[in-house]
Amino acid sequence: MAGGKIRKDKQKGGGSHFQGGIPFHKSKGQHILKNPMLVESIVQKAGLKPTDVILEIGPGTGNLTKKLLEAGKKVIAVELDPRMVLELKRRFQGTPLSNRLEVIQGDVLKCDLPYFDICVANIPYQISSPLVFKLLDINQKQNFRCAIIMFQREFAMRLVAQPGDKLYCRLSVNTQLLARVFHLLKVGKNNFRPPPKVDSSVVRIEPRRPLPIPAGKLKEWNGMLSLCFSRKNKTLGSIFGQKKILEVLEKNYRTLESLGQLKNDLEPIDMSVLADEKDDQRAFLDQDMDMEGGKADEDEMEIEGSDADSDNDVQVNDSDFKAKVIGVLKQYDYADKRSSKLTQNEFIHLLSVFNQAGIHFTSSK
Repeated sequence: MAGGKIRKDKQKGGGSHFQGGIPFHKSKGQHILKNPMLVESIVQKAGLKPTDVILEIGPGTGNLTKKLLEAGKKVIAVELDPRMVLELKRRFQGTPLSNRLEVIQGDVLKCDLPYFDICVANIPYQISSPLVFKLLDINQKQNFRCAIIMFQREFAMRLVAQPGDKLYCRLSVNTQLLARVFHLLKVGKNNFRPPPKVDSSVVRIEPRRPLPIPAGKLKEWNGMLSLCFSRKNKTLGSIFGQKKILEVLEKNYRTLESLGQLKNDLEPIDMSVLADEKDDQRAFLDQDMDMEGGKADEDEMEIEGSDADSDNDVQVNDSDFKAKVIGVLKQYDYADKRSSKLTQNEFIHLLSVFNQAGIHFTSSK
């Protein structure tokens, strides 16, 4: 441990713990890895190359940082807490590793990140969801190989959940659209100082290249999923038969029609890039390990226009439009199916056939 001896926490309530004279705050998600075998396992599973530029988020006092520096070409460590930044610099000052460490003090969700090949991190759990999608958004501009990240266990299991699983949700489908996601390690809470209230898991996220749907359809994809998972255990026929949802979809339809932007997408979305997903998932599940020693946000219905104005100037709730929507669901055998059991391919196909029928989930093209 860097910076001196470990001191016991003398504060009431146990809100802070000490390492190297620095108090750790649970409220800020500061839980430092203390198990060297776990650190070694994470580095090993990352599959680092000597030429890799590694992004580490929330390095703390540098227990994982040291192993990353030894394995790769360079480590870019992003740390919000100025006390941890000082401790990290002090730990490697005057060592051969210091020339290969770049420390950025700031909020990883707000700062621009430089180029990196791989991300390896034990992150504050409260930034889990926005961080995942920031990394996947970055991948659209600069390709990185993968991210190996420690998450709260329930959040991790949502990321890897498959159709029919209890935790399968919009987060599962959205993440797996943009990346292949694999569970690597179960991590008990006693591997940390201070120990969190819940167990953790290490997950591998490999961005997809190319994406299975055009990038221009991602907003519409999210709109459709928001509706589908608004009541994930109801049938799609029941969900899309609701008055408010039909009003939103028909308003989109009429708006696009009035702007001369309504068009039927005659070309189906190519789903061939997802063909090997099950084999990849099975291969990684065979490697699943266990190292013993919050909840993700509930899915909410978010679709453009869902808070339609009371003085709506577009005529909606046409029974013919309802028949059009339900007709698509029945034609392709989706009416009696539930979102909680639909596969990735089925969601992509559903969006494709809706669009081919002129049904869209945003009011702009």
